[in-house]
Amino acid sequence: MPTLSLPLSNLLRNKERFKRLIAHFKYLHTRRGIWTVNTSSQWISSSRGPKSALVSRRQVPVGQLTAGDMCTSSSEDKTSWLWSVYNETKQQTQDLIPVISNNFVNPDTIFANNQMSLQDIEIYGFDYDYTLAFYSSHLHTLIFNIARDILIDEHRYPEGLKEYDYMPNFVIRGLHYDVQKALLMKIDAFHYIQLGTVYRGLNPVPEKEVIAMYEGSHVPLEIMSDFYGKSSHGHTMKQFMDIFSLPEMTLLSCVNDYFMKHNIDYEPVHLYKDVKEAIGDVHVRGIMYRAVEADIEKYICYGEQTHAVLQKLSKNGKKMFLITNSPFDFVDRGMNYIVGKDWRDLFDVVIVQADKPGFFNDRRKPFRRVTDKGVLLWDRIHHLEKGQIYKQGNLYEFLRLTGWRGSKVLYFGDHIYSDLADLTLKHGWRTGAIIPELRKEIKIMNTEEYVHTMTWLQALTGLLEQMQVHRDPASQTVIQQWINEREEMRLQTKDIFNAQFGSLFRTYHNPTYFSRRLSRFADIYMPSLSCLLNYDLQHTFYPRRTPLQHESPIWPEQTSTGAMNIPFQSYRTTTRSK
Repeated sequence: MPTLSLPLSNLLRNKERFKRLIAHFKYLHTRRGIWTVNTSSQWISSSRGPKSALVSRRQVPVGQLTAGDMCTSSSEDKTSWLWSVYNETKQQTQDLIPVISNNFVNPDTIFANNQMSLQDIEIYGFDYDYTLAFYSSHLHTLIFNIARDILIDEHRYPEGLKEYDYMPNFVIRGLHYDVQKALLMKIDAFHYIQLGTVYRGLNPVPEKEVIAMYEGSHVPLEIMSDFYGKSSHGHTMKQFMDIFSLPEMTLLSCVNDYFMKHNIDYEPVHLYKDVKEAIGDVHVRGIMYRAVEADIEKYICYGEQTHAVLQKLSKNGKKMFLITNSPFDFVDRGMNYIVGKDWRDLFDVVIVQADKPGFFNDRRKPFRRVTDKGVLLWDRIHHLEKGQIYKQGNLYEFLRLTGWRGSKVLYFGDHIYSDLADLTLKHGWRTGAIIPELRKEIKIMNTEEYVHTMTWLQALTGLLEQMQVHRDPASQTVIQQWINEREEMRLQTKDIFNAQFGSLFRTYHNPTYFSRRLSRFADIYMPSLSCLLNYDLQHTFYPRRTPLQHESPIWPEQTSTGAMNIPFQSYRTTTRSK
């Protein structure tokens, strides 16, 4: 088992840096306090805290500013004082970079939103696509090209659309699409649009135009997507939560771009429905399935570690089941490639074409047995037998036939709504989200560029919060320069992840709407099932206690030894992607 953390003693080897690290961390989270100059000390301190704050007055010109005469001091003195605080803060921050840069987040960690022990789990369930099977980028190109051609050949869209190719780095998962306005955007956990991430076609929409259209940047609840992220029942927003939706968003953007470039008048609602139907046809007609089966090595990433996870669970006497929306032939071909021809021996129940999320709510559909040749049988199902294949059905019948209820069941899937939401809210199963994008984002967060930028961004934000009390024109001129610098850094941190939309998990500072749903519907989350190989089946996952806004940050409480090379995981929260 690879080591996921090193002992605290590694950080304690340099006690001076350790003290400064804690002081710096507390400083970044200071919420209130008036800055004063202590004439008996070399330190400038806050009224809330001890004199061990991070900002020094060594660069203040000799003899001059005290707390009593700040209001009457000259503009030049105030400006000099503000810049001296700025420079010392920046120097102290830069001194901490070598320490912080070594505190990498391990990308093979399992992260917990809710406390859960694997010792309590007796039954493991899995989705198939992007859970057991991972696909190469060729699959999204295939889906895009086929759907684009369906629009042209069957919906009479312009031939000029063939000029557009799939762009793998244009969109990210979790975006919202305003069906009536034909706008793609990222929304945070509080329903606010992240300005700068609103796109019409392939071009960004100016912030002033966005604010005018929405009378601000807040999206009211009544026009947000429904519970499953769909645009229905008066909701005009569609949220794209599925990894398969990446080519759909890209195609929508390309068609919008073509119509605007050629001054073609079109109805955005019709465009959305046509693209949705074309993408659906790629799946429903079996076009994608046949293409993958014909060239499995091109489209499926070989899952040796997936096989190892299943073998580990099986050897430890765990029950396993598969519930997928994909057809049996497609799943069978993929699992033969990933696991081997005996893959069905590992699963106690296999259900295909389940029609999730309807499977979790609709009690009317009975199970139907399918032969190895795809023939549907008509006999009533009294037992779900190992080695057999079942189609459709519903969860209530599944629970009755298996008795697999409550928190002894852990189900893994990649779609937060279709795979996980109903299971955790209605049925009490434990849930694990597979987020493949997580590994890439963690690697970016571990880079020196990101650590350096985020550390200084946090320090500068704290400085702005403290110094905003100086309202005179000279001070406000300095503070405005800091605000401009902060905005530039916020844009840089967004672009590090994705030039158009930034990180999957954060807007500039708030969690994204995607993150909010992830934290609500998934007990644990990870980049892939292979992360389970790093833990024994007695392991308990503990969520990190992060301070609420009114709580004083206590560094040891925020430490989690599971994710860091050294256990300063609390810093990971403050520097999570923008």
